[in-house]
Order: sequence, then structure tokens, then C-alpha cells
Amino acid sequence: MSATTYPNYSPGLQGVIAGITTISEIDVETSSLTYRGINVHELAEHAVFEETAYLLLMGKLPNKSELAEFKARISNESVLPNEVIAALKQCPKNMHPMDRLKVAYSMLGAFDADYRAEPTDHEANVRKAVRIVAKAANAVAAAHRISEGLEPIQPSPELGIAGNFMYMLKGEKPDEFVIKVMDASLTLYAEHGYNASTFASRVTVATLSDLYSGIVSGIGTLKGPLHGGANEEAMYMLMEIDKMGDVAKWTHDALAQKKKIMGFGHREYRIGDSRAAYMSKLGKEIGKRVGDTHWGDIAEVMEKIMWDEKKLFPNIDFPSAYAYYLLGIPIPLYTPIFVVARTTGWCAHMIEQLDNNRLIRPTCIYEGPKVTEFVPIDQR
Repeated sequence: MSATTYPNYSPGLQGVIAGITTISEIDVETSSLTYRGINVHELAEHAVFEETAYLLLMGKLPNKSELAEFKARISNESVLPNEVIAALKQCPKNMHPMDRLKVAYSMLGAFDADYRAEPTDHEANVRKAVRIVAKAANAVAAAHRISEGLEPIQPSPELGIAGNFMYMLKGEKPDEFVIKVMDASLTLYAEHGYNASTFASRVTVATLSDLYSGIVSGIGTLKGPLHGGANEEAMYMLMEIDKMGDVAKWTHDALAQKKKIMGFGHREYRIGDSRAAYMSKLGKEIGKRVGDTHWGDIAEVMEKIMWDEKKLFPNIDFPSAYAYYLLGIPIPLYTPIFVVARTTGWCAHMIEQLDNNRLIRPTCIYEGPKVTEFVPIDQR
């Protein structure tokens, strides 16, 4: 089976235009990413994550009073119902963190004040989206603490999403730089066009299902290693290199053996991932602040070899891996952090889908047996 045999067939839907959006744009020529026309690098460097969330959900950047009101709404909606906490405590000890998140969001829909709203009710969907985004950091942190035999920590009204995530995870209020790093990380991961999980979320709500069902679809899709998990694998790779003690040899050997080197290259970018540069800067700054710069040193050697040998650049997952590690975040939580960020993009896309909905129903090519006679069971 090939494109030659079926000229209208594109495996994996690669290159197929599946919709029109006003949410984000990936410019393949300049390898840049914008959210509703705003460069993501500027958002990461100069804004807090709540500003990015507001931009994606409301369609514009907030002014000071709008941002203050939005932060207050996020704070008021961030607490998980006791019943959800109880359900998380019933999860098997070996349950994957992403599956725990699916449990949380499967239940949260029924606690939403707009649970019975029409699927195409725009205002109700925006209200749902705010609640979904508000609870993501708490759901990740609470599920992790419960899995470790610890009690969840309630969010602090003094902190935003980024600061509260670190506080609810570790029990200590983070300093301003740690909050800045997490804010930037969430912004950089917030949205990325019609990727697999976003498309899955849109397909789900296109049936006139609800936003919470779409979020569960997104989480389940992101769990797969061909979409999510690259920053986790990148950190395990860096730890393997560190144990070996020779970055250049490891990298050259991996290239010679045609191993997949996690955190390099990207399907949508040609000359570099603009998100990676700023995250790399922050990751190296964390190393200086905590007195452990060797992860950044390993990264620099790898980046040079990968560019010189293969013209491959680091993507956002590479620097975020060692940045999270230096912040003391457990590696299995790297993909759930992706969810904390991407709920904004998923919700923006689901709202856009439902505002002008059409059921997503592609066709397929049948290559099975031709029509044959049915044989009764006693004659088979």
C-alpha cells in the first residue's frame, strides 16, 4: 500500500488539511510559533501563564483588570471536590500518572455547574474551560502525592497556576525564579496546532460530546510515547550519558547505531524549535542557581554534535527535561505537566470546533476480502 497505489491517501493524515483555526500558527519557514498572532517567545519571556490561557480561551490578551479577574476565577475554581480526591485514593498503586488524570477529569465533568448545558453553548463552554484549566495543576499534584502515600495540599490563593503547582507538589512555596521557569514552560507547551491530542479532542467534541470527554481523549492520546513522553525519555537519556561519563562518545555511538536520540528534531520545524532556545536559557540558569551546571554542559556538547553531524536541533522537550529535573520534579510527572499546559490549547480548539461544528468523519480504503458466500456454522 502506497501513495502511488492510492494517490489521495496520506498515511497518518500527514499533510492533510483537516480544518481552519484562528488559535495558533506554526511558520515552517521561520520555525516560529504564534498564539493568536503573538509570538510564543514573547509570551514566555514577558507574560505569566494566566495571560497565555486568557489569550487562548478569550481570543485576546487581557488588560490588568481582566487578568486580575481571570486569576481570581482560576483560584476559586482550582480546588478538587472531595469525591475526586477519594477516587484518586482508590487508584491502583501501579497506575500510570496519565491514567490517574483521566480518572480525575472523567469525574470532574459531573461536578461542573454547566454539566447539563448544550454542547454548542459558547459561554458555557468558556466557563467549563476555565474550570478545566484551573484544576489541572491540582489534579496532577494531588494524584502524585496520593500515589506516594501523602495527603494532597490545597492550593494557595496567593499563587498562580505555576507557583501553585510547585507548592502543591512539594509543600514549599517556590521562589520567584522557580515560578518564572514553570510559567514559561507552561506557556511554551500550551498550544501547538492540530497535533494528535488536540485533533483527538476536536474529534470527540465534534460528535457533540462535552469538553471533559474531549480532555480525557486528549490525555489518553498524549500518554502514547509517539506523542507525549519525549521530555521524560530525554532525561533518562541524559542520565545514561552522565553515568557513562563521555558525552561525545555516547552521541557518536548512538548516531552510528542509528538510535533514536530523544529531544532533537521536529516534524513541524525546519531550522529550529523557537521554544527550545528560551527554555534552554532558563534550564542553564537554574543549574547556576543550584550549583549543578553539568546537565547544561552535557546538553551543549550534544547539541553541537547533533547539528554538525545531522543538522538536527533540540526541540522544547530537551531543555525542559533537565530544567524540570533541576527543579526537583519527578520524571514521571513531565508528561502530566504537559497536560497542565495543554488543557488551554485543547479547550480553545474544542470551543472553536463546537462554535462551527461539523462531525469529523474521514473515509478509508478497504483492502479486505471481496464479497463471499456466507457459510452456516454447521457447514464450516
